[in-house]
Amino acid sequence: MSGHATPADARRAASLLLLRDGADGLEVLMLRRAEREGDHRGGAAVFPGGVLDARDREAHGLCDGADDAGTSARLGLRQGGLDYVVAALRETFEEVGLLLANGSFDLAALQPWRNRLQDGSAGIAEFCAAAGLRLDAAALVYHSHWLTPPGMAKRFDTRFFAAHAPAGQEAQADGGEAQALMWLAPRAALDPALGLKLLPVTQRTLQDLARSATAEAALAEARARRDIPLIMPRAATSSRGRRTVMPDELPYAEIARLDPEGRGDVSCELRPGAPVRLSPTILRLTAPNPGPMTGPGTNSYLVGAPGAWTVIDPGPLSESHLQALLAAGAGGITRILVTHTHRDHSPGAAALAQVTGAPVLGRIARHPQWQEEGFAPTIELQGGERLPLPGGAHLRVIHTPGHASNHLCYLLEEERTLFTGDHVMQGSTVVINPPDGEMAAYLAALRGLLELDLEWLAPGHGFLVGAPQAAVRALIAHRLRREAKVLEQLHAASPLAIEALLPLVYDDVPPARHAMAERSLLAHLLKLEAEGAVYRDGERWVSAGG
Repeated sequence: MSGHATPADARRAASLLLLRDGADGLEVLMLRRAEREGDHRGGAAVFPGGVLDARDREAHGLCDGADDAGTSARLGLRQGGLDYVVAALRETFEEVGLLLANGSFDLAALQPWRNRLQDGSAGIAEFCAAAGLRLDAAALVYHSHWLTPPGMAKRFDTRFFAAHAPAGQEAQADGGEAQALMWLAPRAALDPALGLKLLPVTQRTLQDLARSATAEAALAEARARRDIPLIMPRAATSSRGRRTVMPDELPYAEIARLDPEGRGDVSCELRPGAPVRLSPTILRLTAPNPGPMTGPGTNSYLVGAPGAWTVIDPGPLSESHLQALLAAGAGGITRILVTHTHRDHSPGAAALAQVTGAPVLGRIARHPQWQEEGFAPTIELQGGERLPLPGGAHLRVIHTPGHASNHLCYLLEEERTLFTGDHVMQGSTVVINPPDGEMAAYLAALRGLLELDLEWLAPGHGFLVGAPQAAVRALIAHRLRREAKVLEQLHAASPLAIEALLPLVYDDVPPARHAMAERSLLAHLLKLEAEGAVYRDGERWVSAGG
């Protein structure tokens, strides 16, 4: 039991997804909110729901099929969970006139109670007692938990439930909060051609529902959910203006770190040449080299303080990026570090050293393929060195071969931040390209990171990554799943040439990326060959397991 506490600036609320099966499958009831000046939710298409009433608790004893203790445990609360169920049922009756209740009742005769509940002249317990009915709490399935982003004028801590629409009842808009009602297939509601104004929470909920073909399938999916997380979007800026960023989007963790109060002034885009202060001692600049292999561009980091900056990965040879680094490091760049010598990371080092006189530190690769020609560090690092920074801080050098034989990561010990180069990328896996790339070394180096005390990863491509241990474990698991797929395909159809094996193992990867995937597939095969799990028969590969 988590004992979740609603923030002081948020109101507790509940919403109900009423589901039915229409002619083309699952449909959900939506209402169009009234337009109100200054309300960004005005005119939006939403689900029935609203804020909790203090009197909702009085109806606990009038609920069938649920009690407060069990509901609170399901919602991760110490108490008061049943308040949300009562509120969802009450708000649904108020706004759309549908009543999920047990007992004999004439729905048309109960309609005047809707106004009394809405204007607060009656509470839900009084209504149930007068009508001789009990609320059907058992009909509701807990679906999701959303919290409005910080910084918004109005915030809501909302629990979403789902239920079959009550048979034999016809929804009627109240004409106040609900201006119009719509039974819609989730995909139709999401179609821009319909022109609905959808809030981020509504859009994501519709996307969830769209995966189910029937109402019962959607409810079964909700019942199967175990630990339902709190979803709190965040506001950010973009080239198109202010936008909402979801927790599963790449910029989210960085935005949460840089803007916990919700000012909304942190960019959710990596903009070449624009310095981003990640901490008092870390600046990031992204090079103007976006592409399929580099994502939004290569990140260069300045670590330290004015007059004594250390640059990590000066990036490609680019005059504009060089000038951006010099401007950001005004006052003095005293050291240049390179994670590895692929051409999107190290060529800028020589030009930056020539202007600043700073020494270049890194390693030389064992194999020349894909490497910067002529890379000659002033000092060759081995791994294990601790490099001093202003203020008594240190960068620890960690040798992490795999993507490249000379790959290094740098740990800012005092901030528990690891500059990962391409060893850990954000949003994608890295190519392991033999002979310089080696899968066994890559996995071993990843496992080595699990031994470190880390709070943040600063990758060579992408935003800051939170939860480093989870990110590293996910990479290891991904590689092991791919390896298992190699063994499975070879066991089923040995021998296979690598060209035939490739589309079977990487059937989840677009064909346009198969050329690069083939390099990682070869790395997997070489690892398995060294372990005795596969062997070569000429140009073809065979499972040693029969």
